[in-house]
Amino acid sequence: MFTEADHDFMQRALQLAQLGLTTATPNPRVGCVVVREDTIVGEGWHRRTGEPHAEALALAQAGERARGATVYLTLEPCNHQGRTPPCVDALLEAKVGRVIAAMEDPNPVVNGQGLERLRAGGIDVRCGLLQQEARELNIGFVSRMLRNRPWVRLKAAASLDGRTALPDGRSQWITGEAARTDGHAWRARACAVLTGIGTVREDNPQLTVRHVQTSRQPLRVLVDSRFEVNPAARILEGGNTLVVCAIDESVRVARTAEFSELGCEVIALPGAGGKVDLPALLRELARRGINELHVEAGYRLNGSLLREDCIDELLVYMAPTLLGNSMGLADLQAPESLDKRLVLHWQSVDRVGDDLRLIARFPERI
Repeated sequence: MFTEADHDFMQRALQLAQLGLTTATPNPRVGCVVVREDTIVGEGWHRRTGEPHAEALALAQAGERARGATVYLTLEPCNHQGRTPPCVDALLEAKVGRVIAAMEDPNPVVNGQGLERLRAGGIDVRCGLLQQEARELNIGFVSRMLRNRPWVRLKAAASLDGRTALPDGRSQWITGEAARTDGHAWRARACAVLTGIGTVREDNPQLTVRHVQTSRQPLRVLVDSRFEVNPAARILEGGNTLVVCAIDESVRVARTAEFSELGCEVIALPGAGGKVDLPALLRELARRGINELHVEAGYRLNGSLLREDCIDELLVYMAPTLLGNSMGLADLQAPESLDKRLVLHWQSVDRVGDDLRLIARFPERI
């Protein structure tokens, strides 16, 4: 169905889409290549919300050469008016001959309708080329559209015996500089970074992207059930922080004004036992357009997130060290039997400096 050249041109479209890895949110990362007589005549990628989509940029570059050309898209073109005009209209007006899309758009307002309109307009449409690669690139967007929650990635640094901190909570630094830099790259691609009040007390982190270049800082989310965070905490510096508590509004209001002046927002999502309702928090973040959520928290909050089925993927940097009887990854009770243990599937194992980067995923998430 697809030729070797088709694969090559779609790979180029995916490379272009990758350029929007840290900026396209809350929109999907999309790349577009316009090809005429086996030559690329137009390219585009979606940079950020409100700016032209990949198709519009590629068609503008191609100009009249787009007539009768083949267009390679990493995602089905939109068929609705948003901040920018429908891309389907632009493709029809350009009179392209063929459109090859990697995958359908899971957004319910599109979801195959864009491709059908192109077919109705006489364009040869095909879909499914390098679909898995395109899906992985937009795994957070797909999760938000299909599950009404972000894709949640739990990051941790651990010793070879699975320890993430000394008994007194100290954890800086278990892994080396290369692993820490790589961890910041994963922060940068996320829409939001989440931690808990325990980590803020112990480490007072900024939770900003610093070790890699970025034009956008992710939203910082602090789970603080009793709203105890010190206004001088570094996670609040510069604003762009959402504090999520579980206390009564009458108690919360007295402190909210102070946090508003810092550029921070405070919301309450009370759950059982005076804790934050974590599944409700994921739904709230999805409502705010968060596609990928990056968790850097302590073992208690990690345990709560795992117990409440809020984690999709583990990103673990493992150092060739032993810490002995120290703190583990998550506060979880041992299963009654091995067949009741939490099971993940390996995604990748790579060496980063002197450490290993392990990515494992819970099965059948999306």
